[in-house]
Amino acid sequence: MLASSTLLALADGRFPAGGHAHSGGLEEAVASGRVAGASDLAGFLAGQLQTIGRVDAALAALSCWVSPSMDDLSALQAQAIARSPSPAQRLASRAKGRGLLRAAAAMWPPGTVAWLAQLSDRVAGGPMYPVALGPVAAAVGLGPMEAALVAAQGSITTPAWAATRLLGVDPFAVGRCLAELAPAVEQVVREAGALACLPSVAEAIAELPACSAVLVEIGAENHAAWEVRLFAS
Repeated sequence: MLASSTLLALADGRFPAGGHAHSGGLEEAVASGRVAGASDLAGFLAGQLQTIGRVDAALAALSCWVSPSMDDLSALQAQAIARSPSPAQRLASRAKGRGLLRAAAAMWPPGTVAWLAQLSDRVAGGPMYPVALGPVAAAVGLGPMEAALVAAQGSITTPAWAATRLLGVDPFAVGRCLAELAPAVEQVVREAGALACLPSVAEAIAELPACSAVLVEIGAENHAAWEVRLFAS
């Protein structure tokens, strides 16, 4: 029961790690006209899940599996950076990673998460979000599949709920979009969890997905140049 309640806390959209300040690329997609309503949102979320969500879920699962090995986490950090060609996206991911580590340090007993403070200093540039998520999940008693679930679900809930502010989309329509994606989320999580069952970290890294969301990456750079914006990313 503890693991289940901890998972729900970590996956809660109100978890105080700063995720609410990000739109997952939706703000720029709305401004550019690619997303104009609930039907467009559904397609955007499906794309996010199969690209950014798939990669983040796999990285989170492996980061959970290898924790607390700093060498392995640094190797996964390099893989995360390689899969995020947009400097603006990397900046946002690191910001979310820092926020997650701060929240974990404040919420759970110091003895539980004390070693996580080393991540900020020993993982070059500060850990990308999924590389921070895995160790946090491991520290609070969750496994690779739970870490993958938080990452996969977060990749779609962040832009989904941002849509209620950016487009005034009916929250029930947003909820329906998320519900319809549940089977796809579960498939992404299963695939990510399977990586943590491979015989070695090197083999798992070799099988990491490298899915690109080119329009989102270009949009992230455009968005970062705006003088006025509602969301950080």
